[in-house]
Amino acid sequence: MLKGKTIVLGVTGGIAAYKAASLASLLVKQHADVQVLMTENATQFITPITFEQLTGNKALVDTFDRNYQSSVEHIAVADRADFVLIAPATANVIAKLAHGLADDMLTTTVLACDCPKAIAPAMNTKMYENPVTQDNLGLLRRYGWEVVEPASGRLACGAVGKGKLPEPEALLETVLHAAAHEKDLAGKRVLVTAGPTQEPLDPVRYLTNHSSGRMGYAIAKAAARRGAEVTLVSGKVDLPRPGYVDLVDITTAEDMYQAVTSRAADMDIIIKAAAVADYRPVTVAENKMKKSDADLSIPLERTHDILAALGANKREGQFLCGFSMETVDMLENSRKKLQKKNLDMIAANNLKVAGAGFAVDTNVLTLITPDSELELPLMSKADAADALLDEIAKRI
Repeated sequence: MLKGKTIVLGVTGGIAAYKAASLASLLVKQHADVQVLMTENATQFITPITFEQLTGNKALVDTFDRNYQSSVEHIAVADRADFVLIAPATANVIAKLAHGLADDMLTTTVLACDCPKAIAPAMNTKMYENPVTQDNLGLLRRYGWEVVEPASGRLACGAVGKGKLPEPEALLETVLHAAAHEKDLAGKRVLVTAGPTQEPLDPVRYLTNHSSGRMGYAIAKAAARRGAEVTLVSGKVDLPRPGYVDLVDITTAEDMYQAVTSRAADMDIIIKAAAVADYRPVTVAENKMKKSDADLSIPLERTHDILAALGANKREGQFLCGFSMETVDMLENSRKKLQKKNLDMIAANNLKVAGAGFAVDTNVLTLITPDSELELPLMSKADAADALLDEIAKRI
């Protein structure tokens, strides 16, 4: 996702510096060119050679090192940078950057960078909460920096509170959000549904389906990385909460219907990727113990057809995309749904095709519009999400 991008990773002198090595590795796996800048104090916690082995680039520490390829190395690095992340960031370096002080390789280079920048504070809770530190972080925000909120927990000093550096995976998401894609959906409001719904039969059992939510979550994250303001309405899933997304948790089909329809009018793009249970009990039965489950008989009724409701009330200029999961006559049935429910696009897949459907990290989609049909090959759900958004972006 970061192929062709130069990411400057600044590492300062804190115990959390060891996490920066894992982050550098994750960035390289995303095909980024990673340039590490270290303060002298950072080298007391982790050696430059660690980063050099991980990134294939010399870790820069000394402004006056005569072995640099460029005579003005900090400017050369600044010119190449697509994104800067300081992680971990000590209170001292935060203060320097907030006030334009440039007395080492890291601060000198960053002062010359005109690309987007983020900083991830990591320190003792009292140091972090000190009004001076908070004022300095406020200054950085005012100058356009993104401040990554520290996590809470037990700190290296033994205190318990806010000040932990987030995990490398969370920091990677910060970089991906800023640098992985052009912001071709900036200014667009996107609503995505994901996951299954649960319809209670009694206090113990419920009707549901096998949806994992992975496709919907991939679409929501991809849309956010492309600059959209994203709302994700999600059933119960076993997935990390995505960053940069307004997550609305729901349980039943009625919950999803209300959450989606109450927000629909404000959205530019709606993508329904959730697998909603088709039926719900008319009344929730009492949990009575019986000799046989066969004795349990509960009348069912259909749940709301959310896509049909959205299509019937689609405003001018709004783009509506649904998903069609079929086992027979995929294209014919999907085209019928496209027309019947007044959709602009339907993403169809055959659940009998290997690598498609629920509970896997890949998908095989055919994107159908009123005047076109595009069959995508087997790909990861992250790549499929971007391919889907590519086609939507062409039509809005």
